[in-house]
Amino acid sequence: MLLLAYRSGIFPMADSRDDPEIFWVEPRERAIIPLKQFRCSSSLRKVVRQGRYRVTLNADFAAVIDACSQPRPDHPESWISDRIRASYRELHAAGNAHSVECWAKTEQGDELVGGLYGVSFDRVYCGESMFSRADNASKVALTFLVAVMRHAGFQVLDCQFMTDHLASMGAVEIPQAEYLNLITAARGDPRLSLPDGWADLLGREDADQAASGKLILQSLTQTS
Repeated sequence: MLLLAYRSGIFPMADSRDDPEIFWVEPRERAIIPLKQFRCSSSLRKVVRQGRYRVTLNADFAAVIDACSQPRPDHPESWISDRIRASYRELHAAGNAHSVECWAKTEQGDELVGGLYGVSFDRVYCGESMFSRADNASKVALTFLVAVMRHAGFQVLDCQFMTDHLASMGAVEIPQAEYLNLITAARGDPRLSLPDGWADLLGREDADQAASGKLILQSLTQTS
């Protein structure tokens, strides 16, 4: 049902974390990041190039969605309810929901300091939410995601609602009807799935962090 909803241009939300009910949302205006127009500022490039964080795909989906559902100073109540979290964990197990994690080294070991999660179908990735507990962590996660999507042959990165954070990275608003045309045109399998695209671009999971960052930045400069 979730995949049918996404293919129809709608997605679920809840009024609170403990709300057992969900409602379906179809925005009049849709935020997307055109993959070839992604903006990586000079300061963000520096963070990526330095390899400040170890970035992974699907290493801890449950922890990412739990972190995204936590209350925030500017938004004390979350739309990610327990029911929604459980549904997306099942979607992840089925291979249609993916997370990107940023890890920082601490004395206690690697700590999850940022990330994002979303739903993939056809050549589309619908970003659901992101969080950051360290400088630029969520932006780094998004930068890796965009590079891998481009490398793997995806066409649409849906961000749902516009924010200043997303606008600074190249997001634009389009009418819902235009969005539906985009996802219709993006039907079919990408050249590689997100996990395969990640492995193909970045190689081994134990690769040097700075080397991975440089590969990501080089990939973003290519005009494929």
